Amino acid sequence: MSKKIFIDFKRCIGCRACEVACEMEHGEARIRVFEFPDLTTIPFNCRHCEKAPCLEVCPTGALYRDQDGAVAFDPLKCIGCLMCAVACPFGVPKIDEVNKIMDKCDLCSERRAEGKLPACVSSCPTEALKFGEINEVLWDREGSFISRLKEARERGEKEPIYLL
Repeated sequence: MSKKIFIDFKRCIGCRACEVACEMEHGEARIRVFEFPDLTTIPFNCRHCEKAPCLEVCPTGALYRDQDGAVAFDPLKCIGCLMCAVACPFGVPKIDEVNKIMDKCDLCSERRAEGKLPACVSSCPTEALKFGEINEVLWDREGSFISRLKEARERGEKEPIYLL
């Protein structure tokens, strides 16, 4: 199972700390926060799809999967054809105007190699962004919920139980 960034939309406050952290790490933000007034804010980056169309259409093999399952990029192989951008259903790959090659989120491969979280995840003050395998992220969430219930019971509070 591959590691990805999971987004809890209810926790995002639109502070754009993820964008700033990404820009500081890479020189340009590879994550964007979209605001829908009176509705919600949504941080959005490459989804590193299981069946990534961008990876499948790349004629040079510049896109590949790394050891964590992220769709990574080799700039030395890219010819700037932008087939990946056309194939991506989310429009994530962008052209680097200076080098005339594609650029996209790589889940901060250098940081992950050092055992760190991607910059956007580590900078999120509300933990709206989580990095890991899906089961790991879900168990963390469920464990937090259960511990809150236990604490409430110890305090003698009756907290309603909701099935998720």
